[in-house]
Order: sequence, then C-alpha cells, then structure tokens
Amino acid sequence: MSRRRATETVGSEANSASEVGTSAGQSDAAHADRADAASVDATGETGADDPVAAGGRFAVVGRVCYALFARHASDRRHDADRKRYRGTALDTGFETYLSGAYGLSWIVAAAAFLPALVVAAGAAPAVAAAVEARFGAALLAAGSTATPAPTPDSVGPLRTDRAALLVATGVALLAKRATVAVAGLHLRWVVATRRTDIERTLPGAVRYLELLSSGSDEPRAMLRKAADGDAYGGTATSFRKALNAARLAGSLDEGLRRVARDTPSRELLAPFLLKFRKHAATGDEALSEFLATERRMLSHRQDRARKRARRFLELLTELFVAVLVLPALLVIGATALSVVIPELLPPVSTPVGVVPTRAVVLYGAVAFLVAFGLAAAVAVGTLRPPSQRASYEAPASPRAVLATAGRNPASTAVVAAGPAVALALWLAVAGYTLVNVALVGYAAFAVPVGLVAARRTRIDDAKDRELADFVHAVSGHVAQGRPLEAAVAAVARDADLGVLDDDVADLAFALRSTTAPADSARSEPGAGSPEEPTAVDLRGAAIERFVDRVDTPLAARTLGLVTGALNAGSDADAVFETLRIEVGRLYSEQRALRSSMQPYIAVGWAAAVLVAGVVAVVNTQVVDAARLAEFAAASEAVTEPEGVYPELERFRLYVVTQATVLASGWFAGTAARGRYAALLHSGALVACCYVVFTVGGLV
Repeated sequence: MSRRRATETVGSEANSASEVGTSAGQSDAAHADRADAASVDATGETGADDPVAAGGRFAVVGRVCYALFARHASDRRHDADRKRYRGTALDTGFETYLSGAYGLSWIVAAAAFLPALVVAAGAAPAVAAAVEARFGAALLAAGSTATPAPTPDSVGPLRTDRAALLVATGVALLAKRATVAVAGLHLRWVVATRRTDIERTLPGAVRYLELLSSGSDEPRAMLRKAADGDAYGGTATSFRKALNAARLAGSLDEGLRRVARDTPSRELLAPFLLKFRKHAATGDEALSEFLATERRMLSHRQDRARKRARRFLELLTELFVAVLVLPALLVIGATALSVVIPELLPPVSTPVGVVPTRAVVLYGAVAFLVAFGLAAAVAVGTLRPPSQRASYEAPASPRAVLATAGRNPASTAVVAAGPAVALALWLAVAGYTLVNVALVGYAAFAVPVGLVAARRTRIDDAKDRELADFVHAVSGHVAQGRPLEAAVAAVARDADLGVLDDDVADLAFALRSTTAPADSARSEPGAGSPEEPTAVDLRGAAIERFVDRVDTPLAARTLGLVTGALNAGSDADAVFETLRIEVGRLYSEQRALRSSMQPYIAVGWAAAVLVAGVVAVVNTQVVDAARLAEFAAASEAVTEPEGVYPELERFRLYVVTQATVLASGWFAGTAARGRYAALLHSGALVACCYVVFTVGGLV
C-alpha cells in the first residue's frame, strides 16, 4: 500500500469513527477512566481491572481488598488521584490500586495501634502527674478549692487507660490516612518520572519517525516501529497505548486523541500527538515537514535543558564542597573545645544511656556525610542523559556469571560479593574494629567491580569511536550508488576498524548471505510469506546481531534506525546520511559530557584529600598526650584534662575522614561514569585512607 493510499485510509477511519469519538468525548469522566484503565496498560495490551476476573494473577488478599474497598474509587476526594493515574501507565486498574492502598492502610493502622497504646499507657501517669501539679498550683494561687485537682488516675473526666486508648486510636487513624496519602504521592512520583522519561526520549523518537517518513509506511506502521524500539522508553509506551486504543476504537485518530488527553507530558507529547494526527490526515509531504520542524524544535529544547543542567551542576558542586568540609570541622572543633573547656560539652542523656556529646556529634556527622554523599551522587546521576548511563545485567546461569566476570561488572559484583564478605568476617574474628571491618570489606568489593567497569568502559569507548568511522565510511559508499551489502563488504575489506574488525567482518558475511533470498524474493510470487523470510528480514536480523555484538548504547540508538527505515522503503542514501549525522552528534555529545565532568571529578578528590590532610595534621599536632598536658598546664580553663583520651579522639576523627572520602568518591565517580565508577572511586579513596592512617600511625 502506498503512503498516499495509507493516508486516505487513516482519514476514512477518522471519519467513520467520528460518531464514536464524539460520544466518547461526551461520556462521563469516571466511566472513561475506568474503560481506559481496564483496556490499556503499560505494554499496550488489554487487561482487566477486576482481580477476580484476572485469574491467578492476584492473590486472595488482593481479591478481598478489591471487594471491600473498590467503592472508594468513586469518591470525590480521589478525583485528583484518578486524573494522575491516567498518566502513570501502570499495569493494574485504578480501582485495584486504590483498594490495595486502603487494605495496606488498615494493616499499617493495626501495626501502629499496639505500640502507640503501650507508649501512651506508659506516659499517661507522668502526664497526669504533671497536669495535677500544674492545676494544683493554679488552684492554690487562685485561693479556691471548689474544683478538685486531677489525680494520677484521671485526666479531667477520663481515666488514664481511656486516654491512652484514645491516643492510640488517633495515632492508628493518622497512620491509616497517611498511608492512603502516600499512595497518592506515589502516583504523583510515577507521573513525574514518566514525564521526564517521555521528554528525554521524544526527540529520538521524532528523529526516527522523520526517517521513516521518507518511506512508504502509513502513520500507523510508523508509530508501531517507533513503539517497538527499546531506546525510546516512555515515548514508546505512549505510542503502544495509542495503537492499542486505536485498535479498540477502530481509528488511529481516536487513539492519538485519547493518549494526548492522558499523557503526563502536557507540554511536549500531547501537542505532538495532536499535530501528528492532523498532519497524518493531510498528506505525506505535510507530515514530513511537520516531523522535520518538530525535530529541530526538540533539538533546541534539549540544548537549553543541557545548559540548565550544567549550571545546576556547578551550583551543586559548590554546595557539595562547602557542606562536605563542615562535619569534619565540627568534630575537630568539638574535640578542641572538650580539651580546653570541658564544661561546654556536657554528656547527653539518650534512651540507650548517657552518651558523650562528642560521640553524638560524631555519629551525627557520619550519618549526615553518608546521606549527603548519596544525595549528591543521585543528583549528579540524574543530570546525565539516560543514553550515557552504563547499565549491565548478570547472566542467569552461574557458569555464565563466572565466564563473564572479567568483562561484565554485574557478573563481577556477584562474584566479588563472596570474597568481600569472607574477608570482613576474617577481620572481625581477628579483632579489628567494626568500622575498619566494614570499610575494608566495602573496598574489597567495590574496587574489583569498578576496575572491571572501567575496563569495559574503555572498550565501549573504542567501539563507539570506530563505529562512527564505520558509519561514515558506509555512508560514503552508499552515496556513490553501491548497495548496502557491497558497501559493508568494502569497508570490512579496506578499513582498519580496530576492535570492530571482527564484528564488521561478521556483518559483511551475514549481509552477503541475504542476496540469494533477495533474488528469489523478486522472482518467486510466494516469497515473502511468513514461512519464508525475505532478504529484508535477513538483513534486519544481521544488523540486529551486529548491534548485539557491539553492545554499546550508541550502537543500539543508531544502527537500530537502519532496519526499520530500510524495511519502510526509505532511500538508503538518505538513511545512512541521517545515520552518519546522528552518530556524529551523539558521539560528540559523549565526548563533550566526558570533558565537562573532569573538573567535578577533580573537585571530589580534592575535597577528600583536603579533609584527610587537615585531620592528619590535627591528629599529629593537636591530639597528643604531651601536647594536651601542655594545654592543661598553660590554661586555667582546663579542669579535667584526664577526661580526654588521645587514641579515642584520633579514631573518631578517622571515622569522620572515612565518611568524607566515601561521600567524595561517590560524587566523583558518579560524575565520571555512573554508579560503577562511583564504586571504584569511593573504594580506592577508602582503601588509600585506611592505608595512610594505619601505616602512618594516625589512628
């Protein structure tokens, strides 16, 4: 079918389904929400909202919750939650989700009731005594004895046990309401996450659709090919929902309209779908011009977002350095004050006993440093584009995990966990402190995983560099009129592609094997049936196998465009010219991001070295028995110099230093490459700090 005929078919579908769309638009919102939730899920497949009708997918508890609490879905207080739910693409219906939240709220209320009752019953006599003392003093001051003062057995007209029961009931009800509110906040978080995912993947999907528009595919087929791509995340999910809704409604126009109504991306995806629907009914040329305009607009938007992220990262780095040094300085100041004026830092009474103030400061500083380091690493990680975040999966079988441990960081993590735990147990048995046991065990796990990830990253960088050269060379041959098979064979024969030589040679051989089926497909009328793969199918399989062998995000995002575009009948010259531009752009973005992150890596290491140096100086020059004796003799303010233990103070400063270098390593590693690099940087810093402080006698 030609593109012109396909467009006319889409227009006829829209006209034939106009009455259905009008009636659907005039229906009640609650029924529309229920229909959408029951028919469209995150994968674009049909499903049921009733857990009883869903068979064995739901447990008995879920069925009971649905029967008891599904009626709450029609309450007006859940209108906002219902509206948010339509943009979440969850695989369960709104009634099922809300009934589960209500069931969980009763469980939480029951779990909170008993502890609250115990605490309230234990605190009631003390509260009653305090109330008696206050009311008794007030009555004596007023000179009146008409109203009796409350006794320890009563609080006003209520007895203490009844008051405790009321307090526990109130706490349970608050816990119940809070659980339902958290379920609503979870929907809001899912919507925000999906909106971000859509806005990040929409530009790539639009570029792919523009490439497909030069072929003969109809708009429905174009959306289906974009929806099948794994690189387009939330945008692909929205396309699948639109296609599923179009299949149910009988009109692509209605499917696009429904998804545009429900999508959380109101500023980008919703206008794009509505404009795509309009231009798809207008004609091929209008659709191609619209997609080209949208591609340019989204590219400019991405550039602006990238600049804003860079400015935010600069502010985050300044805040990180300023805040990272404060806990160490606070602990050093507390130590100095305890030496000079012990009365300023009295012990603190806690539920576990009396704890020195310096210990409270220490524990608080360590907890703050770890939490702040994690938060800063997560913030830096979110600024990195998803296409440039390395992610690995461990194989399913133990033998494959061992075989890939040298090149797959996920496999290395599985293999290294056992020896790291064994080393930590041996250190604990040998008498090492718990802090050093945890730190050495962490370094023993993090450093091997980080080294394998760094080696894998260097290999992937080399593959991406050679991949850009490969695409450029093939594009030049195709521009001269050579078929794809001959172009790849010429590049495999003449070009030196380093780490990609074997992969390109395999691709050239696989593409040469598709020429025979191609000739038979042109000569035999029955060729191309589902039972007999055509040359297009074999060529697509060869390219997909090449992408799997290269196994880099850049290859998946670029060469994956070739198969769909060539299957759509697009001009090979235009396809590879677009591919060459796309590969060059993405590779340049990778290099630019890597260069821009180098200063932040240096900042993380510099902050760690600075704090470690300051603590080393304090340990050697201040926290010393002889020097403390000199302070005690020279200062009249020191009343209890024997209450300061130099070894303990040095160890506390060492613990704060280790927490600081751990946070710095997380920040620097995440800025460098991601979470696996964070393991390498933090593990190396922790190991270096341990060796320096132990060998140097600073702890």
